[in-house]
Amino acid sequence: MSIEHFGRYSVELSNTDKVLFPDSGITKGDLIAYYRQVAEVMVPHMENRPLTLHRFPDGIDEEGFYQQESSDYFPDWIKTRQTPRADYDDGTVEHVLCNNPATLVYLANQAVITPHGWLSRAPRLSKPDRLIFDLDPADGDFNSVRRTAGQVAELMQKLGLTPYAMTTGSRGLHVVAPLRPDSDFEAVRELARDMAALLAQRHSEQLTVEQRKNKRRGRIYLDIMRNAYGQTSVIPYAVRAKPGAPVATPLELAELDDSKLEPRRWHLKNILRRLGQKGDPWGGIQRHAASVRSASRALEKLKQS
Repeated sequence: MSIEHFGRYSVELSNTDKVLFPDSGITKGDLIAYYRQVAEVMVPHMENRPLTLHRFPDGIDEEGFYQQESSDYFPDWIKTRQTPRADYDDGTVEHVLCNNPATLVYLANQAVITPHGWLSRAPRLSKPDRLIFDLDPADGDFNSVRRTAGQVAELMQKLGLTPYAMTTGSRGLHVVAPLRPDSDFEAVRELARDMAALLAQRHSEQLTVEQRKNKRRGRIYLDIMRNAYGQTSVIPYAVRAKPGAPVATPLELAELDDSKLEPRRWHLKNILRRLGQKGDPWGGIQRHAASVRSASRALEKLKQS
């Protein structure tokens, strides 16, 4: 047992030699050390977002679990937010908020390998500050995902949005646009759906909005389903519960042209070197937040052209 101090907060660390990634020998102590080092860059992307915690107390070779409700034994200094359930039925969930490095390290000590966050922040939980396209390869061809991400980014720019791309550390890419939190999820989802429909219409041989896999015929599915209340997205710089401990990594847009780009290119053992060389391509992302209403008007004009 050891103790990490973060100002007035202290975090007791336990079983740090527990191997969480058997293929690479990465331990819980390694995970904690990574999150401690990356906290300054990562926490601003998480701040005030209700979290869903993907925990693997026995390592990734054993079944993990998702946790939404904050545990009773979590320390009082960890901030939480009571939220109505995503289906709007009766009841609430007391979600964890990760607003400081101490919380991130505490969660890592609880074997939280991957935090997933809402697309909105407290207290304006009904007003998202992100629009997201989730792109996965249809047949393992990641080059097609890169091209699609470029097409999504180009459309965003035409609408006055500022696109940001990220490898998910799993199979694909996310393309995200920061938003002013002044429109509800319905308006954001409608904008994303209309954008996807236009892209699928103009690139019908490559892209589709068809949800049924047997109707996609090898085309990339433009998934905009995360743009809804209570839906989550993997947090930038989060480790994924995959062999080699890949990391969800923000990109510069020009990197979408790199034929060597892969969704698991960066991992626990090389991501800090990349950060030291490039910094965070998503740093200050919210300074480029745009209006959903303006983007929707621009899309209507584009559809008529």
